[in-house]
Amino acid sequence: MPHTPQEKKRALARVRRIRGQTEALERALEAGADCGPVLQQLAAIRGAVNGLMSEVLESHLREEFAHPKPNRARAGASIDQAIALVRSYLK
Repeated sequence: MPHTPQEKKRALARVRRIRGQTEALERALEAGADCGPVLQQLAAIRGAVNGLMSEVLESHLREEFAHPKPNRARAGASIDQAIALVRSYLK
């Protein structure tokens, strides 16, 4: 989750843009648009979602690892969580 008001505002703007793109895709599908423009729109949506995911992941990692953890087990759990997030992002 974005932690600063500016990060939150930027993330919400991206989500709204993605919503607009998916609504445009829905209209194109309902209208029976050709495959080329539909595929282009899908690629744009995928890029937008990847950009949002990247921003949120970066924010999370910066927040999580900005300060060293005093408890070694807690630090290990944070690293495991970060690895799981990166793996899900790369799928």
